[in-house]
Amino acid sequence: MRLPIYQADAFTNQLFGGNPAAVVPLKNWLTASEMQKIAAENNLAETAFFVAKNDDFELRWFTPELEIDLCGHATLATAHIIFSELGYTKNEIHFHTLKAGTLIVTKNKNLYTLDFPSRPATPCTIPKGLLEALGGTNPAEVLTSRDTMLVYETEAEVMALQPDFSALAKIDLLGVIVTAKGDKSDFVSRFFAPCAGINEDPVTGSAHCNLIPYWAKKLGKNKLHAYQISARRGELWCEMKGDRVLITGEAITYLEGEILITTS
Repeated sequence: MRLPIYQADAFTNQLFGGNPAAVVPLKNWLTASEMQKIAAENNLAETAFFVAKNDDFELRWFTPELEIDLCGHATLATAHIIFSELGYTKNEIHFHTLKAGTLIVTKNKNLYTLDFPSRPATPCTIPKGLLEALGGTNPAEVLTSRDTMLVYETEAEVMALQPDFSALAKIDLLGVIVTAKGDKSDFVSRFFAPCAGINEDPVTGSAHCNLIPYWAKKLGKNKLHAYQISARRGELWCEMKGDRVLITGEAITYLEGEILITTS
């Protein structure tokens, strides 16, 4: 069996920046086990699989370890591949997902806007062992939604964190967001998810479903400019819109190839 595969860097206009995602177009769904094995073999933060259904698409995402409920950068990468490499002529794509509902991606020149659910985080006590695993100073706030979010006073504190990933992987958390007001942007963030096979994710769209409602309320503005300050770095333009968030970024194609699977 031969399957097409693409790889794109999301939330950047520069190769080797942003967050790389693999994208696998399918005519029919593979089994979850088969998709998980492909994602593990790719060894990227996410591999997206999609199937065309009339004018829309069904979409699923896998880390090297598990299927995930929502992923921003791989959705952006998938939309970019459909628009730029597969000849899709409309300016809007509807992705139907298993757990995140219908996600819409709109294209405007070189920019892609993701329409995602807002997931406001609520205050919580810091999980046992988390502060020690992250190192650094005490956060100003700790909140939870799907992921645990730690808010720091300065961008420098977020940048200085050097997590112990083996210790972090022992804590029962899917992901950890760390964030602060930005020096040259409205806010910055980093994202760690060793339990999902991702030590540090370069740019995390789904984390901004938590970050945007938090910073929109904190800063008293609905339109926000953000950086995820990983080594690869990503740039996002964000907007709070009712119970939805809009996340805009760029993407660039890195790879086109084939997966060769021998069936017995």
